[in-house]
Amino acid sequence: MQRRRASPPSSLPLLLALCLGALLPWLPPPAGAQQPPEGPAAAARELPAGGRLAAAAARAALHYLNYRAGSPGALRALRRVRRATLKSIPGVGHKYYLQFTTEDYRSRQNVGNCLATVFYRKRKSLPAVTINCRDTKDEKQIQEEDNSFYQKIKQQTKPIIANDIPDSYGNIEPALEPVWALAVVGSSYIMWEKSTENLGYSMAQVKSVKQWIRKDDSIEFDYTVLLHEIPTQEMISCHMRVIWLPGHPLKVKYFCASENQWFEEASGMGSGSAAGISHEKEENF
Repeated sequence: MQRRRASPPSSLPLLLALCLGALLPWLPPPAGAQQPPEGPAAAARELPAGGRLAAAAARAALHYLNYRAGSPGALRALRRVRRATLKSIPGVGHKYYLQFTTEDYRSRQNVGNCLATVFYRKRKSLPAVTINCRDTKDEKQIQEEDNSFYQKIKQQTKPIIANDIPDSYGNIEPALEPVWALAVVGSSYIMWEKSTENLGYSMAQVKSVKQWIRKDDSIEFDYTVLLHEIPTQEMISCHMRVIWLPGHPLKVKYFCASENQWFEEASGMGSGSAAGISHEKEENF
């Protein structure tokens, strides 16, 4: 009698399907298949510390810090980026984690290290900055410099009116140094607001300045300033009104040549934080 072959168990197709399903995630996708977006953690990467993107983000953080401080005596400039990490958040934007050193805007002496995050969202908005700096410049010294600037301006018997600070040779008259320093503080707000991942700014010159006499203790100036746009090398002309009193939030109102209306008045109590980065993971820095 011829023996019949046993038919495969009915569960075999199911087992084969399960095995194939387990292998599929490890197989390469078909050519041209669209990949799903990576998660935020997988998209973090180290940036060259000396690169343009890292420097632009660090300058944006310092513009924000200088504006919020509202203090000519506390002005900082970027010295060197030590480390930079970029985290891409799909559909939202890019977040930079930065370590950098700073120097005094006038003396160019080292004034401490900073940790900062700068968040550029895809939708049009200000760079969101969180920054914390270790100061080597004494707080009392900063207050003394601010008071000295303030008194020099207040002691003027006539309203200050001047042009081209610094001049074509790069010189600034000693009597106009407080005027220049206050212009840098006020311009920091404009430069922070206009900064993007691909465009940065520095203040090149005060083309003109006029002081307004006030009945209260505050000092008020109208400036026309030239901002150097990086990397386009263009000069952007902006008209700016600044109201300042030491120890109080700076008030800034401005419009630039490419804009046709005044921006809303801003003060140093704007959004963001100049301290408190403890919630960020240390390895991001």
